[in-house]
Amino acid sequence: MTDAVAPHSADLETEAIALRDEVRKLRRINAALMDRVERSTDMSANAFSMFETAISLEALVRDRTSALEDALARLAQANAELAGAHGKADAARMRLRDAIDSINEGFVLFDAEDRLVLFNDAYLGFWPELTPHIREGLAFDELVRLAAAHERPQGSLVAPDRWVSDRLARHGVADGGHVQALADGRWVQINELRTSEGGIVGIYTDITEVKAEDARNRARELGERNLVLQSTLDNLSEGVCVFDDSGHLTAWNDSLGRLLGLSDDFARVIVTHDDLLRWCRDQMGMDDAGCLEWRGDQPPGSRIAHQCRTDTRAFELRATTMGRGGQVFSFTDVTDMLHAQANLRETAEILEQGVSERTAQLVEVNRRLEAEVTERRLVEAALLEAKTAAEKANLSKTSFLAAASHDLLQPLNAARLFIAALADRRLALPTRALVNQTSTAMDSVEDLLEALLEISRLDAGAIQPEITHFRIDRLLHTLALEFAPMAHGAGLEFVVDASSVWVASDMRLLRRILQNFVSNAIRYTQKGSVRVTCAQQGASVVVTVSDTGPGIAEEQQSAIFEEFRRLDTRIQGKGLGLAIVKRASEMLRHPIGLVSAPGKGAAFSITIPLGSEVIDNEQNAALPARERPMGSLSVLVIDNERQIQSGMRSLLTGWGCSVTVADGFEEAVAQFPDGTQPHVILVDYHLKDGATGDDAIVQLHQHFGAAIPAIMISADRGDVLKAQLAARGTPLLNKPVKPAQLRALLRTMLH
Repeated sequence: MTDAVAPHSADLETEAIALRDEVRKLRRINAALMDRVERSTDMSANAFSMFETAISLEALVRDRTSALEDALARLAQANAELAGAHGKADAARMRLRDAIDSINEGFVLFDAEDRLVLFNDAYLGFWPELTPHIREGLAFDELVRLAAAHERPQGSLVAPDRWVSDRLARHGVADGGHVQALADGRWVQINELRTSEGGIVGIYTDITEVKAEDARNRARELGERNLVLQSTLDNLSEGVCVFDDSGHLTAWNDSLGRLLGLSDDFARVIVTHDDLLRWCRDQMGMDDAGCLEWRGDQPPGSRIAHQCRTDTRAFELRATTMGRGGQVFSFTDVTDMLHAQANLRETAEILEQGVSERTAQLVEVNRRLEAEVTERRLVEAALLEAKTAAEKANLSKTSFLAAASHDLLQPLNAARLFIAALADRRLALPTRALVNQTSTAMDSVEDLLEALLEISRLDAGAIQPEITHFRIDRLLHTLALEFAPMAHGAGLEFVVDASSVWVASDMRLLRRILQNFVSNAIRYTQKGSVRVTCAQQGASVVVTVSDTGPGIAEEQQSAIFEEFRRLDTRIQGKGLGLAIVKRASEMLRHPIGLVSAPGKGAAFSITIPLGSEVIDNEQNAALPARERPMGSLSVLVIDNERQIQSGMRSLLTGWGCSVTVADGFEEAVAQFPDGTQPHVILVDYHLKDGATGDDAIVQLHQHFGAAIPAIMISADRGDVLKAQLAARGTPLLNKPVKPAQLRALLRTMLH
């Protein structure tokens, strides 16, 4: 519409200027004629001649005056039309501005001289630090240098001059789109095209979520491949290690650490191929005949094998060259095989001797008996060795599960924060459904990791019971509140019949056992009821969870307490709950029972010793503080991983908090000048350069001169850390952080 109005307005202005010039000419002519009449000195002319002259002049003046009036009328009409055209142009310009401001993408327009003409608020959102400097008429090269000076684009952090020249070159071409990374972690797609007048119009689109999803997919695919590779290696009986083309260790399995006597310290001792060579030759005394030498220059697939002995064992070594110059080494313990071959040779010799010495049958029988005794001793030794190896393998599995679960909690924590922040946004229904499905899948992964970690800690003895005396009804009432919605959603009657008897047990482990009983009962019961009852039997209390589910056959009742065993695979679950129950009950020495039959439901029970009554201070518990909006809360997040910082910033900003992120004490205090300080500190326990979160809290308290409330976040679930933080009064949140827990804890700190 602006293009349609502008030419018409120009024509009217041109016509108005011409009319003004014509009016000025007419006025000069009229003045000249009047002056001529007044200054006439020809007094000798007769009166009639003067009269005729006056009549002619009057007619001429009247014509000129009429023309002047007509020109003035046309000038007034032109002015009116010009004013109307200006009004339409202003209205069209206002509608264009409103239309541009209504779009989600950033919009910017430069004229033919590359000066800023028009932009919207979405465009300013990409450069919040530059908002005071962006104005109409600003040249594009000045805008680019401002962006580089404020380190907004990621490329300008390393080489600002180079980034400026590259950006100006792309802008000069203006033939399509390109992707730009911003320093705050966002990604923007920039599409620039030239207008018909030689200017440039740009559209800026935030594609951060697209980039994040792509990165998550690539990470998930890589993780799945690594898991498949590691699972394959761990299932091999022989020891295997892989080195890249530079001779650095990239993969190995537990069997190799056991064979080389490095079950616990393999990754610390063997880092490069030279380390492996020194250990095998110097420490174990292997005569590998050059089999373990580096052959990265050989064609891919080249193999070499050799058998050698140490002081006590015999090994078969194999070396294979990979496609990119790396090498794979495998170690097979052939000691038993060689012993078996020796036994076979011995047996053959005995048989040959028996055939040749038929007359010495008694000696032959004795020798056979001695051979059988020797073989039995060898079998017993082999069985003992196999039992020891199995125990070591189980310990290695437990350590591996604990370490893997601990390491996986770090990226899961970041993913949980990003999903929670994304769920707080206004999303389209298909997108929100995907977010909810992702959150559900993340809950499943977290539950599985929690179960695996708990089993590994129980096996390793990292959890020790803390026996206290408490009323069983209070524990059962918490279970009633926790599982009532779940039972109601499944259409089941859920009844908890508790008595106020005191018991002696570890409340946390006992709660875990009963939670698994109730959860399984609700999950496997299609209709009917789930009941929790407790009854005193002598010096014990028996708590029973019974259901009206399908029941369990007697021959299957012992199998359900094994890991990953589920009788009905259609029911969602991991098959770890009852395995945890078995380990926890054995640790507490609380017998568990099961009474069930197909079609008659199931009743799981646990027997708990009676306890002694103690002073109950539960009635004096303080009431929770009244909630306030969180918009006034300033939160300092300290974590050395940028991914966790970004996730925390997205989550807390969505709640209205003011968020400052740092990777340690120095960076944190630099962001609070002039005596300002945060309201709450969120700090990870393990920071860079060996620093810990509790040290950072002490330093911040000393710097600010005040004990600012702090929350510690850690993937470490050890009792030592819990006791250390409890002594200092610092709350602890375990990774992955649950947003609801974090939000509730922050609200209590508003008080």
